[in-house]
Amino acid sequence: QVQLVESGGGFVQAGGSLRLSCAASGGTFSSYAMAWFRQAPGKERECVAAITRSGRSTYYAGSVKGRVTISRDNTKNTVYLQMNSLKPEDTAVYYCAADSIISPSLVLTTTTAYDYWGQGTQVTVSS
Repeated sequence: QVQLVESGGGFVQAGGSLRLSCAASGGTFSSYAMAWFRQAPGKERECVAAITRSGRSTYYAGSVKGRVTISRDNTKNTVYLQMNSLKPEDTAVYYCAADSIISPSLVLTTTTAYDYWGQGTQVTVSS
């Protein structure tokens, strides 16, 4: 069973950048598809970005495409979310998620696809 710990959230002005990190432990990191989700108050949890086990394929939500980059370092058991040109509507709790998956090329984008979740990190963007 894998444990996930997010870091890097904080308070930033609109137009600024943040880099979130998610450190995994307790499992074979390279066997997990990974993703970042976010949940704003009163809204459903949504997938922001996802990445395959190999890191070769990614998915981005339309609302963040062009501003966000997901990446992973399988040697450091860490997945990252680089967020640029942040907007107030990006304000949310950001969660890291992992799922053990056989296929190295499958991107998972739904909450029900993921078995393991971090505790979340708050991102607040002021206007």
